[in-house]
Amino acid sequence: MTKARPTAQASAAKLATLKTSLDRLYEAFNDADSTTDPIQVVRRYRRPDDQEVVAFCAAGLAFGRVASVLATTDALLEVMGRHPAAFVRRFDPDRHRGRMRELGHRWIRHDDLVALLWIMRQMLSEAGSLEACFLEGLAPDDPDVGSALDRFSRRARGYDLEAVYGRRVGGRRGVDYFFPEPSRGSACKRLNLFLRWMVRRDAVDLGLWQGVSPSQLIVPLDTHIIRVGRCLRLTRYKSPGWRMAREITASLRRIDPRDPVRYDFSMCHLGMMDACGFSRPQRDEQCPLRGVCRPGGRRHRVSAGPFARR
Repeated sequence: MTKARPTAQASAAKLATLKTSLDRLYEAFNDADSTTDPIQVVRRYRRPDDQEVVAFCAAGLAFGRVASVLATTDALLEVMGRHPAAFVRRFDPDRHRGRMRELGHRWIRHDDLVALLWIMRQMLSEAGSLEACFLEGLAPDDPDVGSALDRFSRRARGYDLEAVYGRRVGGRRGVDYFFPEPSRGSACKRLNLFLRWMVRRDAVDLGLWQGVSPSQLIVPLDTHIIRVGRCLRLTRYKSPGWRMAREITASLRRIDPRDPVRYDFSMCHLGMMDACGFSRPQRDEQCPLRGVCRPGGRRHRVSAGPFARR
């Protein structure tokens, strides 16, 4: 016997219920001090150019334990001084490398951070700001930031880094990790996190950029967003990557077409707090989204459901 498809009215009712729950969760976390997050480091600075530079570094290092991310970011910022943007504009690998020899984050070495600042200096020199550099690759009719991220990362990878790495031939340069490409399947989590901070504006996100619409953003896909997204049936994909990030965003866009990524911060920190019942015996008994999700992990087949794009 074929299972009946949900009617349009039933799907609309489920969508409305999910929106109510997500809106409530968003309001609970819409405070810069609601939880520990790298965005708090960016908010220490008042000048927009400093915030942009610090945000790019903090987002680029946002992998691993939060405490480790904050420690590495603070150590880098100590080298950069009170005005990080001015430091980057005059950055010289030979002159400043010595002050960065003790820096590193997991597999990122100090010379990879030197290369990152050298790339940023060249972007600022050519375009004036990271925003202007990014906008050079964004077409007015682009449905999302995917193509612009490709162009941005390819530009970064195209700079001559012999002053940093020497005449290294072959192999992957560590700095390339900061510049992944959607066209190669990467979810580009850290670049999308940076864009969320720059484009959206609320009590958490800064909203410094004017040339990118919040509707074009893609959710920064990490373990926590995957877990909550699967519980909420926002995606049918099981493997993380650009397709999953795009599909979760498309599902959230049905709830808020103008600002689908507004839910990212709260969904992510819900997962970080281990409040989601995914793949646990107690399921969603303590979860703020209880009643609208289907936890269970491997015990349940991942379904596209009424909210995932087909």
